[in-house]
Amino acid sequence: MRGFTQDDAHIICTPEQIENEVAFALKFSLYILKAFGLTKFKSYVFTKPKGKSIGTDEEWDTATEVLKKAVVAAGLEYAIDEGGVALYGPKIDLKLYDTLGREWQCSTIQFDFNLSERFNMKYVGSDGKKHTPLVVHRALFGSIERFFALLIEHYKGDFPLWFAPVQFAIVPIIQQHNAYCKKLEIELRRKGYRVEADYTENHMREKIKSYESEKVPYMLVVGDKDIEAGGFSVRSRKSGNLGLMNLDELIKHVYDEIEQGKPQYIMEE
Repeated sequence: MRGFTQDDAHIICTPEQIENEVAFALKFSLYILKAFGLTKFKSYVFTKPKGKSIGTDEEWDTATEVLKKAVVAAGLEYAIDEGGVALYGPKIDLKLYDTLGREWQCSTIQFDFNLSERFNMKYVGSDGKKHTPLVVHRALFGSIERFFALLIEHYKGDFPLWFAPVQFAIVPIIQQHNAYCKKLEIELRRKGYRVEADYTENHMREKIKSYESEKVPYMLVVGDKDIEAGGFSVRSRKSGNLGLMNLDELIKHVYDEIEQGKPQYIMEE
């Protein structure tokens, strides 16, 4: 089976608001791509298709100019896709490149001349009269599944610590160390980290090899000496063996890596 999940929001606004709303939606989309480290993409502006379409020529021309203005203001080069859009309105597409150089549609900002009429939307303008608002679709990721497929390709599965699916893997050397490791796992989870542990009877080398193949950023190996010292041996995927640490030392060590890597959730004005 295949899934296709869109993060599609609808902006309903007046003609006076539309330029700012489109510009902000594009800025938001670029912020999302930058936050995940995705910089290889191409922008397109799609214009009115030949044949059947919804909306007047004037509406299409005005909306298309708004989109072009937003792309230029964002400092992006763009290509025109003449008539390559759905019949209900022009759009901006940000298409990401995969490792083979192929383009995949992700972020989209698109006018919709259909919905406002279909749902009989009205607002009272400054002139005291009723008017039909403009509707814009805004999908920051486009397809969640497609976006994450490209994200996996981009990092080759070796994700930065802040959004790695598993941040820490705990490796007890023998079964007698499991109880200590379980307490460590619980404590890390309580602090909000994503953790896995291997409590099987497999040899330590097999456990480490398995987690290395999964590209887990940090492994915490626990043996008799580690337990006696109240800590664990830390292996970093990037830096190798970091030696003995306790929980407070580990959290202090990874703090900057997590905080500096993850995006700031307040965009610049």
